[in-house]
Amino acid sequence: MYGLEEAGIPGKEYLRDSLTNCSDPLKAIEDFQTENGILLPSLRPMLPLLDLHGVRRQEFHFSVLEELRDKLIARIEDMNKLEAKEREKKLKELLFKSFPLIRVPSLQPVVMAIMKHLDIVEDKYLNQLVADKSLYAKCDVSVKRQIWQQHPTLFGDEVSPILSQYIKEKESLFFNFKDINKTFYVLTPKVRRQNPIIQTLVKMVGKNVLLYDTILQFLRTLFLRTKNVHYCTLRVALLMALHDCEVQDITGMDPCHKFGWCLDACIRENVIDPKRSRELQGFLEGVRRGQEHVLGDISMTLCDPYAINFLALSCMKILNHHIQNESLARDNHVLMLLLRMLNLGLHSWDVLNSQVFREPRLEPDLITKFVPILMSFIVDDQVRHLNAKLPPDDRESALAIIEHSGPPPDAYQQFVSEDRLASILAIYYTLQVTKQKDKQAVMRVLGTLASSHDNRALDDQYLHILVNNLIAMAEDFSSEEFCSVVLDEVFMPALTYGNVVHHLMKLLSHTFQHIPTQRLENIIKILESFSYHNESSKTLFAELQTKVTEFVERAETLPQQAVQSNEGLGSVLTRD
Repeated sequence: MYGLEEAGIPGKEYLRDSLTNCSDPLKAIEDFQTENGILLPSLRPMLPLLDLHGVRRQEFHFSVLEELRDKLIARIEDMNKLEAKEREKKLKELLFKSFPLIRVPSLQPVVMAIMKHLDIVEDKYLNQLVADKSLYAKCDVSVKRQIWQQHPTLFGDEVSPILSQYIKEKESLFFNFKDINKTFYVLTPKVRRQNPIIQTLVKMVGKNVLLYDTILQFLRTLFLRTKNVHYCTLRVALLMALHDCEVQDITGMDPCHKFGWCLDACIRENVIDPKRSRELQGFLEGVRRGQEHVLGDISMTLCDPYAINFLALSCMKILNHHIQNESLARDNHVLMLLLRMLNLGLHSWDVLNSQVFREPRLEPDLITKFVPILMSFIVDDQVRHLNAKLPPDDRESALAIIEHSGPPPDAYQQFVSEDRLASILAIYYTLQVTKQKDKQAVMRVLGTLASSHDNRALDDQYLHILVNNLIAMAEDFSSEEFCSVVLDEVFMPALTYGNVVHHLMKLLSHTFQHIPTQRLENIIKILESFSYHNESSKTLFAELQTKVTEFVERAETLPQQAVQSNEGLGSVLTRD
């Protein structure tokens, strides 16, 4: 056992010298056992009895050691009841005496427990822990925090795999192709913060402001390097988790805390009332001179997909409200604030990358031209819906559909292609009509998303909701015209993006019964040409291929003329 001599306990060196220099080795061993055994007179008569029962002295001594060790650790835990000054003094004395034994496996937990309860562990001990990876790995997180302050690279080594695991977990939510009801946005903010990874980061940070700042710097750097918006989600979730734990040492110094907390409350309640909107506006406009960099962190808070989703849905809700009340959207101050925050969130990467901490300009044309076009679409949808409820009149119905179903104006397509805020509003309008299963509206605007700004419509967080909504419209895929818009204009041209392939397979796996046979077979052939490196995608394609093959084989048993018709296989089978 290493360290015994250093702690003043006879060890192997002492025993070697004794055996080397003695005249009677057996006597020397017996003396060593007597001097270093358990010195309890009442216990000595019991040792021969244990020998008769075949209990080895080593087993006996180890059992006593374990019992004493557990009692000592319990006493160390109880020292928390002492005054801080007295506790620190006694723990330091214990650590000085016991640290040489830290490499003795049976005594190591005692030394670790002492350091765990010390507010400050001296550098001479920390340096030895850093030098030995096995000791460092066994340290309590409270001790590691003190090490990380002096060795940021070690902290980076610990944090990086955790951040990567969080991103993988987030992205895996988009590839749940079996349960279409389990969407990315279904979890509440409170539940999201209970994620084990978030809780691990909270424990790692503790109350240490330096470590919190280091994690934020990691997140900013990774966001700039990858443009992955889930790092923004993590930044918000970590801050709010620390808020839940009432770690005021950190929340009190984070200038984004009050803004993030107010926005989080709005997302939880799924509403932004005038009072909260005034608070958010105050935070947004109250950035002091010399602290402009705070706007970068606020933009990351607003770039969180959950924040984008809430802000965009709130905008659509307000637009629908103004149509019902026949009023102008531009006069709604809450809507203007929502658009400003949405615009800032969508420009977060640019703000951080350029280090120009100014709120991006909200284009007047977006308010005066694009929003009215969007509202006119909603009015058209309502007219068609109302017309469908009226008594049948072929001529009047045809006129109503023609007048309120024309192609989008060129200005609409231009806005969607060139303005990121317009593209988000267009995406959420499209999600609205797919949720309403408005086939005419979907065919009217879905194709415009194929050329959305920066291919924003192909991001997983929007595409997976679109696919779920389209799955609910499965029967409409029996229409060649509908298939052409959804598949030929949106999905097929975007297959070079790996994530689109997976979403398309998910869509097909729930709608293939309704898609025309020839089109379905052509798509399967195209999908066969892709190399799937993701196991989830491989599994999904194998299952899809099996389903389609079995379905086609069943269809071939139907009357030939039914199969040759232009209907989807699902319709043929249903009719038959």
